[in-house]
Amino acid sequence: MTLAATVGHLTASQNPTATAAGSHGFLSPTGVEIAFLLVGLVTLGAAVLTVTTRQLIHAALWLVVALGGLAVEYLLLTAEFIAWVQVLIYVGAVVVLILFGLMLTRAPIGRSPDADSGNRWAALTVAAASAAALVWVVVDAFRTTWIDLEGPAAGSTAVTGASLFQNWVLPFEALSVLLLAALVGAIVLSRKARATRAGEAMGAETSQPDPTPAGPTQSAPTQSAPTQAGPTQAGPSGTGGAR
Repeated sequence: MTLAATVGHLTASQNPTATAAGSHGFLSPTGVEIAFLLVGLVTLGAAVLTVTTRQLIHAALWLVVALGGLAVEYLLLTAEFIAWVQVLIYVGAVVVLILFGLMLTRAPIGRSPDADSGNRWAALTVAAASAAALVWVVVDAFRTTWIDLEGPAAGSTAVTGASLFQNWVLPFEALSVLLLAALVGAIVLSRKARATRAGEAMGAETSQPDPTPAGPTQSAPTQSAPTQAGPTQAGPSGTGGAR
């Protein structure tokens, strides 16, 4: 056996993946990759139906499917913490808030003719341009990214928490202050609205006219029935007496 053959045999035994890729030209997709593509197609279809349907309730339900599909994608990427945050915050809070808003505002259940603003082509152009820019940025950013498979998963709770409280402490605290300000603002606005409604109700009660008329009272004339006296007959003594 020559030296070149020995080196080639050792290289093939140490890196069989590269040998298979070189012989076949591509690597066969794994089950996780196939599931990732299928879930991605379902998520994309649900997102398209969310923005194209004319029924608001159906749009909210399709949004649940789209956000749930994103959570499954995070699970397939071994980002369990991000997946459960996606489910708890977006599916469990934001979508439920949208559904409650639709129910409390008594939105129509059927088709809404005013749901389309007429700028469909402009919106489609902006959406396509944004999607193309996002795909280009993500692919260019992660083209030379190396993942350490020996250490903990990048999306695990330990790695995410350490990165959040070591490298992103200031943005995290700024976000908490922003959420607190939004909560206080919502409370203040609700109190003002309640006080305004109470003042309007009191003003309506005081300005309501009295239903009874204030004019002079007229009493109905009373008629007295004429009294009829019975005939009197004079007795033998000449005085009227009763028999």
